[in-house]
Amino acid sequence: MKKRPASFGRKLAYFVLVVAIVGFGVLAYYATRPGAFAFAGGNRVPLDQYQQGQPTGVPADFKDTDPVARGRYLADAADCRSCHTVEGGAPFAGGRPFKLPFGTLYTTNITPDQATGIGSLTDAQFIDAIRNGIGPHTGRLYPAMPYAAYAYMTDADVLAIKAYLFTLPPVTQKPPENTLKFPYNQRWLMAIWSGLFKPGERFQPIADKSPEWNRGAYLVEAMAHCGDCHTPRNLLQALNNSKKFAGGEAEGWVAYNITADKSSGIGEWSDEEIAQYLATGHAKGRGTGSGPMGEAISLSFSKMTQSDIQAMVAYLRSVPAVATSDLPAPKAAAAPADPKQGIAANVDERGQHVFAGACASCHGWTGTSPLSDRATLTGTRAINDPSATNVAQIVLSGSKHPAPGAGLAMPSFGAAYTDEEIAAVANYVTGRFGAQASAVTAADVEKMREMQ
Repeated sequence: MKKRPASFGRKLAYFVLVVAIVGFGVLAYYATRPGAFAFAGGNRVPLDQYQQGQPTGVPADFKDTDPVARGRYLADAADCRSCHTVEGGAPFAGGRPFKLPFGTLYTTNITPDQATGIGSLTDAQFIDAIRNGIGPHTGRLYPAMPYAAYAYMTDADVLAIKAYLFTLPPVTQKPPENTLKFPYNQRWLMAIWSGLFKPGERFQPIADKSPEWNRGAYLVEAMAHCGDCHTPRNLLQALNNSKKFAGGEAEGWVAYNITADKSSGIGEWSDEEIAQYLATGHAKGRGTGSGPMGEAISLSFSKMTQSDIQAMVAYLRSVPAVATSDLPAPKAAAAPADPKQGIAANVDERGQHVFAGACASCHGWTGTSPLSDRATLTGTRAINDPSATNVAQIVLSGSKHPAPGAGLAMPSFGAAYTDEEIAAVANYVTGRFGAQASAVTAADVEKMREMQ
């Protein structure tokens, strides 16, 4: 019998792989079918037929009429700077790494440099990249670029952002090449992903809802793309809106439940507390934004007008409660003032030693800070997360992006302590101040370091 060449086997394996990916994508699509606004119901109408104001563009209380200022406001609302700026680098010049289980993605240069940035892009090309995930030079973009959310944006808002970006100083900087494993390095597969998961229409207001709600919907779903961090994803990295805002992951940090669930979400928060947290990065007794959330507050939400913050709150309040079963209700009671009390006997004693030397002076032995409400641990979500992921992360990296006027900022202790010591102090903190002690290991901390 004639033996088939080895290349035939490779081609067959490749074909089977493609068919399997497409088939799984279709199944995943139907498994996560609800769209971003499915929970709201109501009568959706085209934007030009909406009779109760203008939910897109800049808000009414943004008084600056300069087109550049208006474009900057929208770029801030879309949080463009954070993703397209590498730590210590020129703003918007790209190169920021996003480390994923299957490789590393680097963000693009969006300064108006002709050679390495977006200086040569036409309006149509810019819109195509922002809303459809198709770059003029790179081809299909990966969904780390939140074009599935930006797809809801209007032409006018996209082009206002472009006009602002074109006023920036051009920076000649080409990002490193992505290092993705097969088959994730096959950009053409993103056409299938986009066809399955990208919305096919622009934002449509719901006539039955208030103007404030519709403005909040546009900000939360399109501009701020909150779901990209706070909604769980399926294996193809699409949002599972059947568990909308029930919590997700962002660059190795936990993005917590922001539904109305009273135990694991923000159902017990007042409107004022949510608004304060978004605008300033802190709500007394609730916590202080750190990691990617702290960055979003510093570079985006803190720059929004009061009316836009209130609109976001109104929209978030309407999202149905979804319980996150592994998150207990936060412990409200303070710990004993005596360091020897209030801690389980099996907790690594190194945690107490690290806390005594590096933490107690700011955070206090009771968990109530003697210096600032921002440093109080009692009642906060991260301290009451049994995974202690965000506790270990902030010990490692500190608060890199404190909100304007925040005052105190958490320093980084990643270089000062070993993985074992950081794991020990994370477990000590959750055990002493939280509802349930964590069991972080040195191996967990090592992985966190690798993701930085």
